Amino acid sequence: MSRIDQKIPFYDIGNSYRELKLEIDSAVARVLNSGWYIVGKEVSSFEKDFAKYIGTKYCVGTSNGLDALFLVLKAWGIGAGDEVIVPSNTYIATWLAVSYAGAIPIPVEPDIRTFNIDPDLIKEKITKRTKAIIPVHLYGMPADMDPIMNLAERYNLKVLEDSAQAHGAVYGNKKCGSLGTASAFSFYPGKNLGAFGDGGAITTDDPVLAEKVRCLSNYGSKIKYYNEYQGYNCRLDEIQAAILRVKLTYLDEWNRKRHLVAKEYYKIDNPKINLPYQELQRENLREDKICFVQPYSGIKSIPCWHQYVIMREKRNDLQKYLNSSGIETMIHYPIPPHKQKAYKEINNLSFPIAEQIAEKCLSLPMNPFISQEQISKIRHAIKIF
Repeated sequence: MSRIDQKIPFYDIGNSYRELKLEIDSAVARVLNSGWYIVGKEVSSFEKDFAKYIGTKYCVGTSNGLDALFLVLKAWGIGAGDEVIVPSNTYIATWLAVSYAGAIPIPVEPDIRTFNIDPDLIKEKITKRTKAIIPVHLYGMPADMDPIMNLAERYNLKVLEDSAQAHGAVYGNKKCGSLGTASAFSFYPGKNLGAFGDGGAITTDDPVLAEKVRCLSNYGSKIKYYNEYQGYNCRLDEIQAAILRVKLTYLDEWNRKRHLVAKEYYKIDNPKINLPYQELQRENLREDKICFVQPYSGIKSIPCWHQYVIMREKRNDLQKYLNSSGIETMIHYPIPPHKQKAYKEINNLSFPIAEQIAEKCLSLPMNPFISQEQISKIRHAIKIF
């Protein structure tokens, strides 16, 4: 069977290991031979490397992206009775972090052109109880941060970027993760920068916040057995940090390849398919980079293409057809947070744009290892559907 006849997976996560096997095996062996597996040199080195890459003064490794969001909210003292503005269109972890902190998530609809929170709709949701805004750089497209930061400054609000899908994405001349008061990253295996297990990080320029989240993540302790806070166990382990150190050096190249895949997908010829961001002004900076102009600020942004999400009526029919053609796709996400059983108390609320995206969106295979033959097969299958 030729490669083109084989099933095209949505993302074979093992590809990154196979490509870097010698380096990763060496890094893991280094940790195992050291005899030091928690809060050690690998985590410290990765934190320094990742802070430098993002462009912040500080980075604190965490156990996952959800814990990263939660720890920042707790460090800011956000809790019962407080409100935090979140997108109505996001993965539920954004909302869960707010709920875990004891606060109330206040949903704001996205701009369907970007899938991200609509800055023009935030102001009407701000009350005396609002403490923070969590913009999500969904699918790797930067949220339009300038108007959000302006609102935050006007109303004295914190801004916590949810950068779980935005490793290497650029807004203006800065990377996502360096734009807000703080940022939370996930290193779930399927991310652009993924561990081989769970992992996360917080980035910030605030030394007080960095010190407090580090303490909270380690049982509330700076010195072993001396606890300043009722903290948590939310630490990044040494093995995952060592793996991430290796993979970080390849992130820009892998993101460049994702851009090339996206450029090929923009050649999809089917009038019933809405391609992502097609209503935005688009520029090709180089052969391997696509830049979009944000609709509110006019800031140029470069996504990192965590996902390539198309929209179509009768999305399920298209997904079934592609699956029958050997092409695996995914839906990000089939149920918006306000319709989940976890938030049954607000299931009666309507956020029509988020619901429309959930009904019509479909994510095509997007990763740095997909071949030109596979891309051509996907384009052809969508064209003739």
